[in-house]
Parts: sequence; C-alpha cells; structure tokens
Amino acid sequence: MVNFRRELLMATVTASPGTAASPRPMTKEERKVILASSLGTVFEWYDFYLYGSLATIIGAQFFSAFDVTTRNVFALLAFAAGFLVRPFGAIFFGRIGDLVGRKYTFLVTILIMGFSTFLVGLLPSYNQIGWIAPVILIALRMLQGLALGGEYGGAAVYVAEHAPVGRRGFYTSFIQITATVGLLLSLVVILVLRTWMGEQGFQTGEGWPIAGWRIPFLLSVLLLAISVWIRLQMNESPAFKKMKEEGTQSKAPLKEAFGHWPNMKMVLIALVGLAIGQAVVWYTGQFYALFFLQSILKVDLLTSNVLIAYSLIIGTGGFVFFGALSDKIGRKPVILGGCLIAAITYFPLFHALTGVVSPRLEQALETVKVQVVADPATCGSVFDPVGIRTFTAPCDVARVALARSAVKYELVPGAAGTPTKVTFNGTEAPVAPAIPANITAFTEAASVAGYPKAGDPSIVKVSGFFAALGNAQALKAIGILTILVIYVTMVYGPIAAALVEFFPTRIRYTAMSLPYHIANGWFGGLLPPTAFAMVAATGDIYYGLWYPIVIAMITFVVGLLFVPETKDRDIMTFEGTARR
Repeated sequence: MVNFRRELLMATVTASPGTAASPRPMTKEERKVILASSLGTVFEWYDFYLYGSLATIIGAQFFSAFDVTTRNVFALLAFAAGFLVRPFGAIFFGRIGDLVGRKYTFLVTILIMGFSTFLVGLLPSYNQIGWIAPVILIALRMLQGLALGGEYGGAAVYVAEHAPVGRRGFYTSFIQITATVGLLLSLVVILVLRTWMGEQGFQTGEGWPIAGWRIPFLLSVLLLAISVWIRLQMNESPAFKKMKEEGTQSKAPLKEAFGHWPNMKMVLIALVGLAIGQAVVWYTGQFYALFFLQSILKVDLLTSNVLIAYSLIIGTGGFVFFGALSDKIGRKPVILGGCLIAAITYFPLFHALTGVVSPRLEQALETVKVQVVADPATCGSVFDPVGIRTFTAPCDVARVALARSAVKYELVPGAAGTPTKVTFNGTEAPVAPAIPANITAFTEAASVAGYPKAGDPSIVKVSGFFAALGNAQALKAIGILTILVIYVTMVYGPIAAALVEFFPTRIRYTAMSLPYHIANGWFGGLLPPTAFAMVAATGDIYYGLWYPIVIAMITFVVGLLFVPETKDRDIMTFEGTARR
C-alpha cells in the first residue's frame, strides 16, 4: 500500500500534458478507489431518489389530513426541501473536507444519508402520531439533502486527486454514473416489490407484515454497511496528503473561496458557464421526461418507469465514453456541445415522444380547440413553481385545472364583466369553484372532444419489464428517451473533472461543491415544477421546455466566452488564485 501511494503520488505530480496521450493502465488500487467512491455515491443517490419515486404514497401516509391535491403538493414540497438545502450541505461539508480531509468527510455524509433514509422506513404515519410525523419526515429529508451536498464533492475530489493527468475525465466519469444507477436501482427495487406484493400490499401492507413502500428505505441500512466498510479500507487522497505535509492547507476555506474575488469569480463562471446548463439537461433527460410521460401523456406508472429504466440502461455507458472523450478533446467542447444540441432538439424530440406514446393526444392537440373566455381583469398569473398558491378566481381555477388535465387551451379576452367560460370545440363545460371538480369535468369534456383518457388503448402500455421488448410502440419511445439520456451523459460525464480542475487543492472541496449543488439542487431540482407551472400559465404542454433551453443556451454562451480549458491542468501543483 505504501509503495502504491508513493508511485501514485509521483505519477500524478510528474504527469504532464504529454503523458495524456499514452495513459497507463488503471492499477488495482485505483480501481478500489473508484469502487469505494462510486458504490457509496450510488447508495446515496438511491436513498435520495426513493422519496421522489414514492412521493404520492408518502403524501398519503404523512399528509393524510389534507385532500389529495394538497397532500401531493406537500409531499413534493418536502421532496424539494432536500434539493434546496444541498448548497448548504456543500458549504458545510466542503469546509470540513478542505480542513480535515476528503475520506473522513464523505464517511460522515454517507452515515447521515443512510440512517436518515432508514428512519423514513420506520417513521409512523400521520394517522398514528399526528402532525409530528410530517415534521420528522421533512427534517429527515433535509438531512438527506445536506448529506448529499457534501457527498458528491467528496467523491469527485477524492477520485480526481487519485487520477493521473490526462485520465481524470475517464476516472471521474464512474462517479457520474452513480446518479443514474442510483435512480435506476430505486426504480428496479420499487418495480420488483410492486409486482411481487401487488399494488395494495405495496401501498398499505394488506396481507403482509409491512407495507411494501417501506422496504426500499429499510434496505438502505444494508447498502450503508457495505459502503462504510469499503470506504474504511481507503487512504486519504495524495493531493490532500501532499498539501498537509507541506503545511499549505487553508485555515479559512470559506473565506478564501467566496470572500476573495478572483476565486469567487471562478465559482460564478463555473456555476453559469458549466453547471447550470449541465443541471437542466440532466434533469430534463431523466426527471422531466418521466414527469412528462406520467402527468402530460398519461402513461401508467409501470410503463413509464420501464421505459425510463431501459433508456437509462442503454445510455449509461455514455458517461464513461464522454468522460474519456473529454480527456482527449477537452471538457468545454463536450459539455457545451451537449448543452447546444439539447437546446436545439428538445422541441422536436418531445413532439416526437408525444406522437409515439399517445398518437390520439397528438391529433387532439391539433384538432380540438379549447378556449377560456374571461374578462382579462379577472385573470391573474397562475405561475406556481412550488405548488403552494391557492387559486380562487374562476379564470385561474379553470386554467390550472386544464393544465393539470394536460389539455391545451387558448385564453381569449372577453368583455368587461364577462363570466369565465370554457369551451371544447364550441361546446361549453361548466366551471366549478374548485380545481379538483374542474379536472373531473374538463377531463370528461376533453375526452368527448377527442382527447384520450388515462388508460386509453392508444397510449403505450407494457405489462412487465421484458414485455417492452416485444412492443414496437414502446421500443420507439425508448429510442427517443435514450437520445435524451445521451445528452445527459454528454454534459454530466465530464463535469466532475471540469469542476475539480477549476480550483486549487486547498479550497477545492468547498469551491467546487457549491456551484454544483446550486445548479443541481436549485436550477435542476426545481425544473419539473417550474416547467409545469409554465405549462399551466400558457396552456401549451411543450412550453415548459423553454426553461431548460434558455438555461442551456446561457451556459453555452458564457462557457464559450469565459470558461478556460482545464483538461491538461496538473491539479497537484495548481494554486489558482488562492491566498496563502
């Protein structure tokens, strides 16, 4: 072990851009480093995504005092809380990682994440202990977000600081796979349990000792034990050890990273010129695509998860491919190229997805004319990205209900004092005071006019995981979804290496973690509700795509102008602008 560390340190310190052309084979110990970092991060993402995959069931368990719509809103807000606190976890654990070390910091983060997830599986429901149940749930969710804020930066820095110059994109790409594998693992576990226990057993535990939805959370303690055991076998990174031996550690990494303008400027460039574009492309290809299938196209839960799972399985190798490609041609061309291609093709791809998945809906969007006629003075903004607004004006109630019913509508200004009227191909549908009642009425009216209902035979449907392989409609949908995943791999595969290379060792953990988690926690994490709010506000089911398109183009322009190419930078000796 000592000889390996000495050899690795010398290979990394003396590596030059020229050595990148003839990369040496990965050593056994380097494979262990990648396995330890990646496996733990897979389990962290698995824990984090379980909540999102089971948000509806969790809403019924912990927010049962409210109606269905409100409980789902609260469940999604609790999910969003985990995203919102991620930057704070990045700051807190990043500072510890730069002061104490990479290894021990992300040991702490995985312990917090694992036990928080395990406790969700044990937490009594609202019907059992009342309001304290959702309070504890939100607290555990925030702990998960804080831990994830520290975990990713630690894993990325740890692997990158073990990698030789010229191979960091390839080495760190295995960390990038973990988010997708974690999502895939959570989907597979849920699908297996739903199939095995039946929907009633999974949701309520009827006929079983425990409700099936709790099992994936409880299983996380086994994954936690494996991750901790593997990580305890590892040593500190060579770059951190070298810095510690030379006495060049930062005594105030937060102040150096964010209080020293040259460093703060690089944080902002990394955020806008790389990370926010990566975040929206990543969340569009994996999360918004799933949301679009389920909420807009009315694909059932099993089928939508199977389609996404196949696209993830097929596309996952792209992380390693594009990570390695960035070692050859640079981080900028790959990441910015992914942002540009995604921005240009999102509209045609999502239109094509609609045509394949729900051909009757595609036809209805062209042939069914839905109008909301109202006095403009009675119509306000229905933009509600966090889902907490209460709408009472008939015009707003009608528009929100149409959007939630995935019905395209046109807002037509009426004369002053005109009561709100909704028509489907000229036939008026009554407007009720409450959104849920309108959803029921509008869904029925839309169906009569030509829109498909959930369960319509024209909508793609598979009976099981392998059944998709014999379904031509499903295979076409998987092909389109796989293209979206490939975009994800383009922008996400090289991002860890790019961010690590931006900053010197003494503030690297702190400085790289914050832009990554602001981008992915806020810009990416809030993408699905924000995009849907844009759909509701305009009546166009595709309008929400403007959110990732605009953000991706901002990153493309800023990155092109201000982001330096870093692929040949020696991070062992790079001091950046940090002050001693």
